[in-house]
Amino acid sequence: MQMKFTKEKTRTNNVYAFIDSQNLNVGTQKFGWKMDWQKFRKYLTDKYGVTKAFMFIGYVPEFEPLYEQLHDAGYMIVLKPTYDMTKPQPDPNAPEAKEKPEEEKKPVKGNIDADLVLWAMKEMSNYDQMILVSGDGDFYSLVEYMESKKRLHKILTPSFQYSQLFNRYEEYIVRLDQSKKELRYFDRKRK
Repeated sequence: MQMKFTKEKTRTNNVYAFIDSQNLNVGTQKFGWKMDWQKFRKYLTDKYGVTKAFMFIGYVPEFEPLYEQLHDAGYMIVLKPTYDMTKPQPDPNAPEAKEKPEEEKKPVKGNIDADLVLWAMKEMSNYDQMILVSGDGDFYSLVEYMESKKRLHKILTPSFQYSQLFNRYEEYIVRLDQSKKELRYFDRKRK
């Protein structure tokens, strides 16, 4: 099955996408579907003319094959070190505590927000317009700045649940859940 997307007419040549992978991944799964990353990369290119798509991800060593797949699908992968949210920070004044055996998988956090903003600014001379892929209000200042510079093309949010801070930018909002049929991952192995 070949997907066709109607390309938006843009007056620019170079459009970069900056993707908050955690926000997108959690935002779609919350509503019962998973993003097909290859379809999404094609969607970004075909519909919005995205020439580079930067994917910001917290680094977890056992996910190396996923990072390679994303890179092979056409994403520029920007990895951020993660930390174990359940592990207290060491107290230099406390006596050495014994390590507890790992009983279950620990949640990890890899705050990528500052990295995404930094890369959007570092790369600014290389693109005409940018697309933010996130519904996180932490990016409000970036959106505000890019709009003031006429560099904001779109804000792609996973669903209708995005930050109220973006309400004044409604004209830029595109909800990806409205393209769920075209973008969702379908596991052909499952019945």
